[in-house]
Amino acid sequence: MPIGFVSIGSNIDKEIHIPSSLLALKKEFGQLVISSLYETEAVGFEGDDFHNLIVQFDSNIPAKNVAKILRKIELENGRTRDSRKYAARTLDLDLILYGNQIISDGRLQIPRDEIEKYAFVLEPLAEIAPKLLHPISQIKYAVLWADYDKSNLMQRVISANLEI
Repeated sequence: MPIGFVSIGSNIDKEIHIPSSLLALKKEFGQLVISSLYETEAVGFEGDDFHNLIVQFDSNIPAKNVAKILRKIELENGRTRDSRKYAARTLDLDLILYGNQIISDGRLQIPRDEIEKYAFVLEPLAEIAPKLLHPISQIKYAVLWADYDKSNLMQRVISANLEI
């Protein structure tokens, strides 16, 4: 059974949309492993700080169907489909890993390049899956995080134990 990892982000009514997304994900996928909650400055635009985290779950659902479920949860939380890449949002759910699968199918890209690009994805991933290997580079996420350039890091842990 593949282990899935979803990156969650919000900077509009985040105190509503983050817990709502966790409840919806638990309803869809069952037991979740939840990283700490991170506060991160907006990247690529001026806007309120984001709250970001990573959740892990087990599922036999095909990756494409998991992505559709994530889109549905986003829409239920006020996300609009016309939103730009670098813009404020109620909720952003991205399937970043799904087992050892490597998928390049339109908008579905697994593993997501954001894993190695953004601290708000890599740090919480390394927190909950430090020994897991990146499917392409075969490097542990703890090592990727240790080697990440933290000189301009604009994030901090704001809650270490989110419960749903």
